Amino acid sequence: MAAVEKRTRTATGKVVSNKMDKTVTVLIERRVKHPVYGKYMTRSSKVHAHDEDNQCRIGDLVTVAESRPLSRTKTWKLVEVVEQAPEL
Repeated sequence: MAAVEKRTRTATGKVVSNKMDKTVTVLIERRVKHPVYGKYMTRSSKVHAHDEDNQCRIGDLVTVAESRPLSRTKTWKLVEVVEQAPEL
């Protein structure tokens, strides 16, 4: 039997909340084409991601990957911080 490699879904988004312990809320935006009119629209979704070290701040650009359910709402894990938000 050949080993089957399972691909995990990843997404890049912006951290909009880090008030929880070991959890961040990430806003993922994607552009989709309207099926009839052809205009591009922005669709967004918010996901909760597991941040083990509490390293993310609001405004950071992060990559998250889908994982097994970690809590009722948390099914994503933080992979990396792509770009840190400027400190105020």
